[in-house]
Amino acid sequence: MWRKARIVMAGACAAGVCVVPTTTGPATAATAATAKAVTAEAGTAETATTKTATTGTVAAKAATPAGVKKKPYCARYKCIALTFDDGPWPYTPALLDTLKKHRAKATFFLLGRKVANRPELTRRIHEEGHDIGNHTWTHPSLTELSDGEVFEEVSSTSNIINQTIGETPDYMRPPNGATNSRVASLMADLGLPQILWTGSTLDWQARDTKVIAQRTLKLAKRNGVILLHDIVPETVKAMPGVLTALEKRHYKFVTLTTLLQGRTLRPGEVYPPRGR
Repeated sequence: MWRKARIVMAGACAAGVCVVPTTTGPATAATAATAKAVTAEAGTAETATTKTATTGTVAAKAATPAGVKKKPYCARYKCIALTFDDGPWPYTPALLDTLKKHRAKATFFLLGRKVANRPELTRRIHEEGHDIGNHTWTHPSLTELSDGEVFEEVSSTSNIINQTIGETPDYMRPPNGATNSRVASLMADLGLPQILWTGSTLDWQARDTKVIAQRTLKLAKRNGVILLHDIVPETVKAMPGVLTALEKRHYKFVTLTTLLQGRTLRPGEVYPPRGR
């Protein structure tokens, strides 16, 4: 049964914790995101920071001439963003081990109630360089909730993530992709762009390692955002083969932070756009 929700000063309270939304003017996952990614990528004007390219940063290169602006990472490399929903879950550590072995970065859209139950695992995701996004507290279809309930679901999740890793998510993913103009307006009030996908594996239906691997490889494209679930054990089992196959196609596995470099998303905006 839904808890009673109320909006306070254009914000929301849940479980005794309140969030005041950010300003509704143009803002951005990408602005905050760029600050994270660019720091790792740019180094100084004379030297580039030496990092492994698969992490979303660039290997050391010759000095960039003064006044020459370097292109975003994914304008120079063939990037793909693998995104995992509904965790953290007991299968997540095995997935993290696989990602680390391949020096791959991913984005995890976490449920607030699971973050509350698995704070150490949430911290591990963050500490290993992956992005964490807001996926609501209980995974409802937001279009079916009242405004107050939507605020509570999303703001309470941002709060618990902040309490756990010391950072607030830069974006959210509406469960089931269920959004509309009303939900978009509420997300604008909370300062959160909405992240959808370019392709869904429907792994939660397939429950077959071979099928999930085949679908992921078929959906792969430059700057693609692929929807997967780390709560599906067959998905976790498929990932070693998927990463190996995509590496042979010269893909770089990056977070949404890196993928969005050079793009500015408005709070409430849907990315990738519907129909893409």
